[in-house]
Amino acid sequence: MSQQPGYSPSFKRPAEIMRLRRKRTQGESQGSCSSQRGAAAFVPGDSDPSPGCVRPFSPGPLLTLQNRSGGGVKRRNPFASIENTCNSAKKRLIIYNDDEKEEDTESVVLGVAETTKIMDGGTSKMADGELSTNKVMLLSDSLVEAQLQGMQHTFSKKRLDFSEDDSLFDEEEEAEKIPLPKSPSSRSQASIAPPVCVEYPADWGLKTRVLFTSPLAFSWAEKPKAQEEAAGLAQHCRAQHSAIPHSMQEPRSCSELRCAFQQSLVYWQHPSLPWLSLFPRINAERSFSGKSTPWAQDPVLQQSLMSEWSASLSSLYSLLKARLCPYFYLCSYQFTVLFRAAGLSGADSITALLSPTTRGLREAMRAEGIEFTLPLVEEHKKSKERHHNNTPKDNTESSESRSGDRGQKVVIDGEKSEQRGAEGGGCHNDDVDDDDDEDDDGGFSWLMEMGVQDKIKKPDSLSIQLRKDRHTVSLDHLPDSVVRVEGPHTFTLINFLINCKSLVAVSGSQAGLPPTLLAPNAFKGASMMTLKARSVNVKTQVRSTFQDVCSLELTGPILPSSLHAVTRLLRPAQRGGFSAALYTHAPTAVLNTHTARDSVGEAEGAELASCGLHPTSVQQLLQPPTLGKTSLRQLHMSNYNYTWLS
Repeated sequence: MSQQPGYSPSFKRPAEIMRLRRKRTQGESQGSCSSQRGAAAFVPGDSDPSPGCVRPFSPGPLLTLQNRSGGGVKRRNPFASIENTCNSAKKRLIIYNDDEKEEDTESVVLGVAETTKIMDGGTSKMADGELSTNKVMLLSDSLVEAQLQGMQHTFSKKRLDFSEDDSLFDEEEEAEKIPLPKSPSSRSQASIAPPVCVEYPADWGLKTRVLFTSPLAFSWAEKPKAQEEAAGLAQHCRAQHSAIPHSMQEPRSCSELRCAFQQSLVYWQHPSLPWLSLFPRINAERSFSGKSTPWAQDPVLQQSLMSEWSASLSSLYSLLKARLCPYFYLCSYQFTVLFRAAGLSGADSITALLSPTTRGLREAMRAEGIEFTLPLVEEHKKSKERHHNNTPKDNTESSESRSGDRGQKVVIDGEKSEQRGAEGGGCHNDDVDDDDDEDDDGGFSWLMEMGVQDKIKKPDSLSIQLRKDRHTVSLDHLPDSVVRVEGPHTFTLINFLINCKSLVAVSGSQAGLPPTLLAPNAFKGASMMTLKARSVNVKTQVRSTFQDVCSLELTGPILPSSLHAVTRLLRPAQRGGFSAALYTHAPTAVLNTHTARDSVGEAEGAELASCGLHPTSVQQLLQPPTLGKTSLRQLHMSNYNYTWLS
């Protein structure tokens, strides 16, 4: 068998193609060599083709010289191979070796049979070889097209390299398109409408500075007219509140708004020294340094200042008891006291919160017969007891019985907690001494049992007492040391503060200066003061553009009622959109601790209607505090709804 150029031994033709070739050869007894070569494919054993006819690798007609535009014989591509053509044996094996593709194979065979019938019917009518050549070209084209479609269909479903990955991606896309059923408990937060908060929680911490920002200008808060300022001060003294329209086109032209703003800036203070800033007083030595203090070395002047201060404090407590003053602050160089009228913060009696405290101050209060509690210590103790009760008993018994030393330690800790509870509950010194005696006996009884009590030196009583009080002393000057006094003991606390010698500094820049009294209402010896307000319009860069941002800054001792009064005016003036950054005096943040035992009724709130505050401010202060030991740091209003950050 002679090997023809461009022939590959692995090349095999389908049986149906061979049958058609033999049938056409027998039917074409006459014809030129070009037509015979165009109708029959090359088979091993045949005579060599003429040099003018070159067999291509793909099935189809021979390329003759007449069909070529250029002269000469078509050269064989030296880089071509039967294996890399679309009709190669390997690719046919990929297409037709799958049992699932029998239908595709049958369709190809049927197409070939139909083509055969057409060619059989037209063989007798052929007039020349061109018609035969065209039909063979149609046959080859149909075979190639059918095989290409079969390859695409097979590769799309039976690819070995990417079929698994594609199936994964398809499943993910289907999972995204098909919504999952949701139970009522597993609904997304976006589907639940946010709560509408038309009011923010009361913040009892004193503010030193508040910065309001808004896209709208604060021009209505700038430079009030003399008549508007006088009207605002008169309304404050008379406890009158003008109605503010809910919506206004031009806030700057609203006289009621400007008068109400001046009214909200007023507070009352004693003593008042124009050259000294008397708030804050804790850690404020730097603000007093270099200032004139003529009373520091004059005992007579100090006594005069203290007598005036005592009268002012007594006047404030009387107003508080009559519910004509809702609250007031006492700010000394060591601690701050907040007195609240009955009904505020959910309490049914007058309450006082004092923070921070020391062991010496608490002992002095106990010596005067003032009963008090440590609310944060009690809360911590209750949470510890709940945790202990939730612990399994077997684990507790096994931990206690591991060693005698650990058991002794548990007993000592229990005694310390009892002592702490006794101190918080306002127990007398006799009870504390009895507990101390029991601690002394129980602490060294194990030495007597071992018979070494004489060989080991016992610590002195002072060291023992300091060791027992180390947990109590560790609370000093911390927020957890806040003390709560309620009921008639608040009057005893007032007398204690008037007669307490340590209330006034003996040395330093604040020596001889009485504590500062702050209240929202007038009282005996008080001076009317106003917060400093300043509005500024600036441009800030937001991404690639500059936007106008208007700000309003308030400085001074900002009381809770003053903050609420200003925000009540900003709601309509800024059209329900503004933000506020609040700076709280750190020692007063703990005054937001919830200490009320009973909830206040509507009758208690009605009795505070004559305290001089706006009714909405009173309703806010009646609610129990919810901020704990923290205070508000940011306040936002959007669409007339509040959000805050503490």
